[in-house]
Amino acid sequence: MRVVRYHEFGAPSVLQVDEAAKPAPGAGEVLIRVEAVGVNFAEVQRRQGIPIGGPAELPGSPGGDVAGIVESIGTGVVDVTAGDRVVTEVHQDAYADFVIAPARGLLHIPEGIDAAQATALTTPAQTAYGILKFSAAVRPGETVLVDAAAGGVGHLAVQVAKALGAGTVIATASSPEKLAFAKSLGADHAFDYTSDDWTDKVLEATDGKGADVVLDTVGGDILLKSLDVLATFGRLVFYGSASGADIPMINPMHLFGMKTVAGFSVYAMLYKRPEEFAAGQRELIEFVLAGKVKPIVHASLSLDEAVKAHEIMEARSQLGRVVLVP
Repeated sequence: MRVVRYHEFGAPSVLQVDEAAKPAPGAGEVLIRVEAVGVNFAEVQRRQGIPIGGPAELPGSPGGDVAGIVESIGTGVVDVTAGDRVVTEVHQDAYADFVIAPARGLLHIPEGIDAAQATALTTPAQTAYGILKFSAAVRPGETVLVDAAAGGVGHLAVQVAKALGAGTVIATASSPEKLAFAKSLGADHAFDYTSDDWTDKVLEATDGKGADVVLDTVGGDILLKSLDVLATFGRLVFYGSASGADIPMINPMHLFGMKTVAGFSVYAMLYKRPEEFAAGQRELIEFVLAGKVKPIVHASLSLDEAVKAHEIMEARSQLGRVVLVP
């Protein structure tokens, strides 16, 4: 079978398609025949040698959100049978024809959701939902600001915020195309965060109050500016640093006004609060089936085009999800 790996850090061109033996599932595992793999920006950073959630190591093989058909199961697996359509996050060797995954984290794909869209139901959608539902505890009528609102998580966060009852959703992005895309998904306002006056526009749009909730994955200076437009009693949730810059120090003096800065981890929810995590998955699926949340696929590329997929991600030109289709 084919699997995409890299043997040195660097540009997207270091990705190569290797041949490997078809794996067999062990106890508590399943073998999945891959239909689609969602490409996550964290894997772009790891390929560059940036440690995300742990040391960057060689040889490397990207992880991703894998949707496909269960080919076979290992011992001790229950509630899953060969032929089931499932989606799950795979931490390495995800860009492949077949992958091994723990049965514990599998989500069955409902009828009516194709494989490419299903790749968003795990890491991206659960991140968007979990931030808003648990870390930020957004309340009906509140104003939500979504940084990087055209990306894999951001475009879902815009829609999830509306589905959870947010009164106003403000999107920030880095190009006119991305801003228009965010507004097409339901954002009430959209501002270019590369402009010097974007924070002034946020304050103007909120009558000087600021946003009740801010979702930031850009980091760097954008994180500090997002804190500046956080309302009294507001909650800023940080869940990544796509800018690659050093994470800035936050002066506690900026938190006067009862402002809160929190983080979010899908894994913390999955392993520490599994019942809440499962409930969130169920509500997300209801949102998708009801048309309230629609994962957008920017590009579907073959496994041999993994380099192109990373080029799109690295250029930050995607509107929604980039997937590989073996």
